Amino acid sequence: MEEKDRQNSEKKLAAEKAVEFVEDGMTVGIGTGSTVFFAIKKLGERVQSGLKFSAVSTSESTSKLAVSSGIRLITLEEAVRIDLNIDGADEADRNFNGIKGGGGALLFEKIVALSSAKNIWIIDSSKNVEQLGKFPLPVEVIPFGYKRVLNIFKEMKFYPELRVKNDKKFLTDSGNYILDLHLEKIDNAENLDKEIKMITGVVETGLFINIADVIITGKNNSTQILTKE
Repeated sequence: MEEKDRQNSEKKLAAEKAVEFVEDGMTVGIGTGSTVFFAIKKLGERVQSGLKFSAVSTSESTSKLAVSSGIRLITLEEAVRIDLNIDGADEADRNFNGIKGGGGALLFEKIVALSSAKNIWIIDSSKNVEQLGKFPLPVEVIPFGYKRVLNIFKEMKFYPELRVKNDKKFLTDSGNYILDLHLEKIDNAENLDKEIKMITGVVETGLFINIADVIITGKNNSTQILTKE
């Protein structure tokens, strides 16, 4: 099996296991990205089988797929509470910290995650890491004065790169830019998160500290579930 096929198989396994946690009457947060795609498809199947729940989406792409799958969407403001949030991660360590934002939805994802009673991350085994940082850290910045922030990151030796898609500056759903920091390793994620947020013009970082409650990893033909004690 090729690496990409193996990863997709593991993503599907993790996503479908997470969907088992969804119960009638819940309000569920739905993240963004390739692993969440499988969760949305499975949730759609469960809706067809009679499951009734409402969902809060973290991006336009997730909303489109959810609606086409028959999932009832409500806004974050309409949600009395979010019982469960299902999302992917670009990296996750054993301390339940991670890097997210490869899909560009990190701001909305973090807001929904922090509004949720329980957070489940779904990943393939390649996303399990001993130390965060190999995956470039996304930082969402406002377009006005972004070059100043870029230069600050250069001075800090964070090796920033403005995210570009289809030869255009990538825009988040909130109309911001993303600077990807090529750090290779992060020794203290909590301190780094605070340090970056002190820079004027920074909206949010892709460091998700102490947010995940459960990490479901697809591994070969099965799933591994880690639950925070």
